[in-house]
Amino acid sequence: MSLRRLAPPDVQPAGFAFNAANTEWVKTTIAKYPAGRQASAVIPLLWRGQEQEGWVSHPMIEEIAKMLAMPSIRVLEVATFYTMFNLEPVGTYLVQVCTTTPCWLRGSDAVVEACKTHIHPHQKTVSEDGKFSWMEVECLGACVNAPMLQIHSDFYEDLDGPLTEKLIADLRSGKAVKVGPQNGRRVSSEPEGGAQALKDAALYDGSIIGKHVPKAPPPPPPPPADPKKPGTA
Repeated sequence: MSLRRLAPPDVQPAGFAFNAANTEWVKTTIAKYPAGRQASAVIPLLWRGQEQEGWVSHPMIEEIAKMLAMPSIRVLEVATFYTMFNLEPVGTYLVQVCTTTPCWLRGSDAVVEACKTHIHPHQKTVSEDGKFSWMEVECLGACVNAPMLQIHSDFYEDLDGPLTEKLIADLRSGKAVKVGPQNGRRVSSEPEGGAQALKDAALYDGSIIGKHVPKAPPPPPPPPADPKKPGTA
């Protein structure tokens, strides 16, 4: 297990409170759980807090502990165990780069280098303009379009170094960006260059009818030799 700690005191905010909309959401969420089981809402509340602030702070943990009537150390245990919770400040755009085997084989090193060059040399560090931070993550579930990265709830696929640099530059300048494949692939699962499987005219003109010759099944293996009876030499 990696050692995960909260950000140092000098970067912690003075306090935390859910905004009005999230406060109503929290009340509704807690009410879903039976009496005495409100602590089960700790992960949804931490996640909503992170969506609001970008990361999980010490004051957030204490506030959620009060809401759920549970010791703050229990909330801290959850926040430090699950890597989906950011324990330090992040930029406006948190770039999560997949570096597991499929993405690595397809060139995720170039994506990482683009982040080091245009965001910060070290991951989990906010850029000077405050707009970006980046981090390596485990599989994001789009191996067919590797390499890829995630920003907020959006996925950007079929990347390379220059495409990653352009994506960062466009976001930094406020330009609209397209989610999904970045190399011209229309949809996430089709082959590069488009689907080809159904373009053979022989599939439709009847010319292949009757050309299939089924193969005879292989003969069964010969029976084993008569086994010797127990006790015989």
